[in-house]
Amino acid sequence: MQVKKAIIPAAGLGTRFLPATKAMPKEMLPIVDKPTIQYIVEEAIASGIEDIIIVTGKGKRAIEDHFDHAFELEDTLLKKGKTDMLDSVLETSNVEIHYIRQKEPLGLGHAIWSARRFIGNEPFAVLLGDDIVENEDPCLAQLMRQNELTGKSVIGVQQVPEEETHRYGIIDPVSIDGKLIKVDKFVEKPEAGTAPSNYAIMGRYILTPEIFEFLGQHQLGAGGEIQLTDAIQKLNEVQSVYAYEFEGRRFDVGEKFGFIETTIEFALKRPELRDRLLKLFEEKLKESYIEEK
Repeated sequence: MQVKKAIIPAAGLGTRFLPATKAMPKEMLPIVDKPTIQYIVEEAIASGIEDIIIVTGKGKRAIEDHFDHAFELEDTLLKKGKTDMLDSVLETSNVEIHYIRQKEPLGLGHAIWSARRFIGNEPFAVLLGDDIVENEDPCLAQLMRQNELTGKSVIGVQQVPEEETHRYGIIDPVSIDGKLIKVDKFVEKPEAGTAPSNYAIMGRYILTPEIFEFLGQHQLGAGGEIQLTDAIQKLNEVQSVYAYEFEGRRFDVGEKFGFIETTIEFALKRPELRDRLLKLFEEKLKESYIEEK
């Protein structure tokens, strides 16, 4: 069955970006001039997803407003002939976006479980907002093809330095066939030096609906929360779950330095900003050199 539905969890408090996220959803923080969540939605659309449910929480109304039509703004841009701006506003208008609120902050697994009635009995995608993946062939589309080939759940992974494995869910591979990996175990944030590999789960999933049975058990894992990785491990014990080392550059926008790095990288791709940015960097380097002298 072809995957047509996706869940985007967006109920987190965004504490790493306080005080900015006290009143603004973390997902609405802009990379240059586009909210981070819009990059995620655009990847889903480019992959062929037709229905998206965004799991929100208290204080997240701005997300709904952003993806709603702004008729006065759209009409003004049209009348002024600002078609480029109008096109950018309408980029995500060809997909159905729905919303459900996670009533308690019980973790990622609980957020996914909250959307079970929307998904029904079919495979679905999950895209986490902390990871933007840049690639001509969308990351999610790569996973969807592997799901069609195997008929099983497929988890997106990339290799990370060994000293960073404690930050991620990590897989324990059984066998590797090109980029497709049969998995023995999924381990949520292993302690330093105990990771079974350096293949890290990177915020993209294609899951079969059987995952809801295990999420519905509401067992608490790392951090006292209901962890998606724990439920995937239980699913793997009754039906194979695969990992796939996807192609593409992944940007971590879930922490401050990664967010700044991503903003700079994306700004440098803009012709109207690139030269001015490079000049600014050159000036700052000169200033730093003089101060060190």
